[in-house]
Amino acid sequence: MPWPQAYLRPDTVWPLSEGAGVTVAVVGSGVDDASGLLAGRLSRAPRRFDGGPAVDCAGHGTFTAGLIAAARTPGTGFAGIAPRARILDVPVTDRRGNTTPDLLGAGIRVAADGGARVIAVMAVAGSDSQALADAVRYAVSKGAVVIAPAGPDGDNGGSAYPAAHPQVLSVAATGPGGAAARQTPGGRVDLTAPGEAVMGPGPGGKGQFTASGPSYAAALVAGTAALALGYRPDLSGEALAHRLRATASGPGAEDPVAAVTAGPPEGERGGGTAPPTPGRGAGFRRLL
Repeated sequence: MPWPQAYLRPDTVWPLSEGAGVTVAVVGSGVDDASGLLAGRLSRAPRRFDGGPAVDCAGHGTFTAGLIAAARTPGTGFAGIAPRARILDVPVTDRRGNTTPDLLGAGIRVAADGGARVIAVMAVAGSDSQALADAVRYAVSKGAVVIAPAGPDGDNGGSAYPAAHPQVLSVAATGPGGAAARQTPGGRVDLTAPGEAVMGPGPGGKGQFTASGPSYAAALVAGTAALALGYRPDLSGEALAHRLRATASGPGAEDPVAAVTAGPPEGERGGGTAPPTPGRGAGFRRLL
C-alpha cells in the first residue's frame, strides 16, 4: 500500500462513501485510461489548447485522476481516494503540460457547466487574468468547490493561479509522516496533504509511477471532497469547503475520515439533515 493511502486510510470510510454519484473535473493535461482504472466513469471535454484529441502526453492528468478515483484492484494496495467517483477530463494544456490563465479559466467554466461538484485544477499558471478570476467566481456560484495546488510542482516559491484566489482551496504537499515537503509555496495555503513520493498510474497503461509536488496533494484533497459529497450530497459548495477546512487535523492537514463522518462544523451551511456520525469505536479514527 502506498504510504499516502496508509497514512490517510480512506478505506475506513469506504463502507459509508466511495464517492459514487460525484463528478470530479480534472483540469489539466488530459486523462489516459489505458489501464482501465476509470472504466465506465470517465467522460471527456475537447482539448482547449489546440483543439486536438484529449491525449495525455505529459502523463500528469492521468496520474492525478488516478489518485482521485482509480478503482480498487485485487492484488494491489493502490486505489484512488474516492474509487467510485466519476472523472470529467478537461484538458487545457499543450503536449508538454503548459497552459495560460485564460485557458485555465475556460476549463473551469467547462467543468462547472459539465456538472462537476469538485473541480481539481491540476495545471497552474504563474499569472492571473480576468477570465480566470471570473471563471473561479462562476464555478463557485454554481455550487462547485475549486481545489488547486499552492505552487507548481518542483517550484520553491512564487504565487500560483488559480490557488491565489481566495475562493479556491489552496493545497500544499507534505512528506511521509507529515514532514514538510521540499517544495515551499510562496502563496496562501488552506490545507496540506501527502505529496512527496506519491504513487499513481501513468499514461498508456504502463504501470505505476512516483512523483512529488503540491498538485498530487491537491488531487488527494479533491478525492476527499468527493467522499464527503458521496455521503452528504446535500452539502453546498460553501459548506463542503468549510467542512474540509474545519475537519483538518493539525495545521491544515487533510483528514478524510473526519471530513466524511464529522457532524456539521460550526458555521457549516448546507440543506438537509446530517446523517448520523459513526462512533470512532467502529474503526473511524484520525491519522494525521
